[in-house]
Amino acid sequence: MIEYLKGKVISLYPTHVILETNEIGYEVHISIQTYSAIDPTLLQTLFIHEVIREDAHQLFGFISTDERNLFRHLISVSGIGPNTARMMLSSLSSEEIKHAILSGNSLTLKNIKGIGSKTAERIIIDLKDKVGKISKESENLMVQSNTLMEEALSALLALGFNKQASEKTLAKISASESGLNLEMLIKKALKQL
Repeated sequence: MIEYLKGKVISLYPTHVILETNEIGYEVHISIQTYSAIDPTLLQTLFIHEVIREDAHQLFGFISTDERNLFRHLISVSGIGPNTARMMLSSLSSEEIKHAILSGNSLTLKNIKGIGSKTAERIIIDLKDKVGKISKESENLMVQSNTLMEEALSALLALGFNKQASEKTLAKISASESGLNLEMLIKKALKQL
């Protein structure tokens, strides 16, 4: 089993990266979370989960062990394969998925492409105990994130943008990038609206 790969980024795409390690190029499937955290100018370390089937040998890479652990929990649920789990991690941050599972919020999970109401309920039932309790730190991050989103939405509405389009754009940006301040979030939203 490969635990991690460390190497030079040869090509970077939202769905995969080509990582060169010891003169071997590995195609590693990634989520949007990992994509936005990769700096192609630096050596990168990706934590690997291997999927070996008769017809394919795939590597899934994650910027943190936390994201990889959540991926492994998700694929342990009946009906969730590696690509669906990656789609979930691309649609929401790890903390948002954990929060949805722990709070029993199936609506948040249902909004992800490929997840129906039965699958969302199954994820919550199967993973509620495995994901563990939300730490105080992640609760604080969630509160800060919500306040930031509200302030950004307020600013966009004041500039005359449509509320629904603004909410959708802000949700998309926050799912793909973390650590943005208010100014950066608004600038990114303005480019997409």
